[in-house]
Amino acid sequence: MVPVLLSLSPFHLGLWASVLILVLVFLKFISLFLRRQMLAKAMDNFPGPPTHWLYGHAHEIQKTGSLDKVVSWANQFPYAHPLWLGQFLGFLNIYEPDYAKAVYSRGDPKAADVYDFFLQWIGKGLLVLQGPKWFQHRKLLTPGFHYDVLKPYVAVFAESTQAMLDKWEKKAHEDKSFDIFCDVGHMALDTLMKCTFGKGDKGLGQRDSSYYMAVSDLTFLMQQRVETFQYHNDFIYWLTPHGRRFLRACKVAHDHTDQVIKERKEALKDEKEWEKIQNQRHLDFLDILLGARDENGVKLSDADLRAEVDTFMFEGHDTTTSGISWFLYCVALYPEHQTRCREEIREILGDRDSLQWDDLGKMSYLTMCIKETFRLYPPVPQVYRQLSKPVNFVDGRSLPAGSLVSLHIYALHRNSTVWSDPEVFDPMRFSSENSAGRHPYAFMPFSAGPRNCIGQQFAMNEMKVVTALCLLRFEFAVDPSKLPVKLPQLILRSKNGIHLRMKSLSSGSGK
Repeated sequence: MVPVLLSLSPFHLGLWASVLILVLVFLKFISLFLRRQMLAKAMDNFPGPPTHWLYGHAHEIQKTGSLDKVVSWANQFPYAHPLWLGQFLGFLNIYEPDYAKAVYSRGDPKAADVYDFFLQWIGKGLLVLQGPKWFQHRKLLTPGFHYDVLKPYVAVFAESTQAMLDKWEKKAHEDKSFDIFCDVGHMALDTLMKCTFGKGDKGLGQRDSSYYMAVSDLTFLMQQRVETFQYHNDFIYWLTPHGRRFLRACKVAHDHTDQVIKERKEALKDEKEWEKIQNQRHLDFLDILLGARDENGVKLSDADLRAEVDTFMFEGHDTTTSGISWFLYCVALYPEHQTRCREEIREILGDRDSLQWDDLGKMSYLTMCIKETFRLYPPVPQVYRQLSKPVNFVDGRSLPAGSLVSLHIYALHRNSTVWSDPEVFDPMRFSSENSAGRHPYAFMPFSAGPRNCIGQQFAMNEMKVVTALCLLRFEFAVDPSKLPVKLPQLILRSKNGIHLRMKSLSSGSGK
C-alpha cells in the first residue's frame, strides 16, 4: 500500500488525504451522534428547559446571572433536569439531597468529558484517578492531612497572611475600595508553595518564580478553556495561541516539579538528611509523598509524585482564594456578623497576638460564618461524575451506567425545600441545634462520600487563620458602586472582582 501511495502524483495524494479526513470526520460524527442518543435516552424521564439547536444550554449558563437561572430551573423542575453543553455532551443536573446521596455516596469516577481538560497539567492524580489506583493513592495521601501534620501549618498560614495584610495597610490609607481577589490569590499560592515545597515567594529562586507564574497562568487558561465552547476540542485548542501558551506553562510547571523531586530524592539517600527533614519545623507535602509506602513497601513513581503535587497546587490554590474572598465580602455586607466574629477572636486570644492550633477549634461563630459563606458562595459550584453502574433515585426514576451526572452545588445550597429563606445570610443555620435534623447531603461544599475533598481540613484551617487575622487588622465594608457579579468557572469568581473598603484598626492585634 505504501509504495502505491508514494507513486501517486501530489494531486492524487491530496485527494486520498481529503477522503481519509472526511471518513475520519464522518466516523467521529457517528460516534458522537450515537453517544448523544444514549445520553438523551437515559434522560428521557427528566423534563428540562428548552435547548438551542446547536449550543444546548451552553449560552444560557455562560450569561451573567446564569447561577440564578439554574436555581430558577431547579424550582421549575424538581430534583433534576438535563443540562446540555452543545448537542453532544449532556448531564443530568441534580440539586436535591436524596438525589445527591444516590450518586455521591458511591465511588463513581469523575466525568472524563470535563476532567480530561486537566490531564495535560495535573496528570493522573487523585482528582481524576479511579478504581484500585485511586484507592491506593487515597490511602497513601490520607496521612498527609492528619492533624499532626496540619498543626505546624498554622504558622505558615499566618506568615503569608501577615505579608498580605501589610500590603493592605498601605492600600487602606488611600481610603478607597480595591479588588482583593488577586492579593488573596497570591497569598494562597505563596502558602501552598511553602506547604508543598517548603518555600514561598521570599525564598524563591528564578526557577521557582517561573513556576509560581506558570501555576497562575495555567489556572487562568484552564478556566478559559472550560468556558470557551470551541476550545473543548483538543485538535482546535492546541492550534490556538492559548493552547500553545498552555503547553509552554505546563512544561515550566513540570520541569520545576521534576527537578525538585529529583533534588529531594537525592538528599534523602542520606539517612541523616532524612532524619534532619523529619525533625524540621514541619514536613511539606512533597516530604510526605516521598515517604509514603503501600502495604508492600511500594513507593509512588516519579510520574505519580508529580501528578499529586500538581493536583494539590491546582486544587488548593483557587478554591481557597474563592472561599476567603467571598467570606470577606459577606462579613463586609453584614457588619453585625463581622463584629461578632472579631469579638470572638479577641476573646480567644486574650493578651496574645498570634494564633495557635488549639485556637482554631474554639472559633465556633467564625466557623458558622465560613460555612454559611460556603453555602451561598460555594468555591466549587459544580462537580461531575460518570456512572459506573445504574442508579435508582428516591422518586422511582433511574439512570443507566455510562450516564453523566452534574451535581449543582450552588443550586443544592439554595434548595428552598431544605433551607428556609435560602438567600438570607444566617450563620445560625450551622449551630448544633439547627444542624441536627438536616439531610447529610444538603450541604456539600467539599463534595461528599468516598470521593470527597481529601484536603478539606487543610482548607478549613487555612480559612480560619486567614479570616481571623484579616478581621483583627481591618474593618471591611462593601463598595455599593462595585458589587460583585457571580461568575461560575472552575471556581466561583466575580466577573468584576471583589471590591472592599478597609479601615485599619488601632493595632496589629485589633485591640
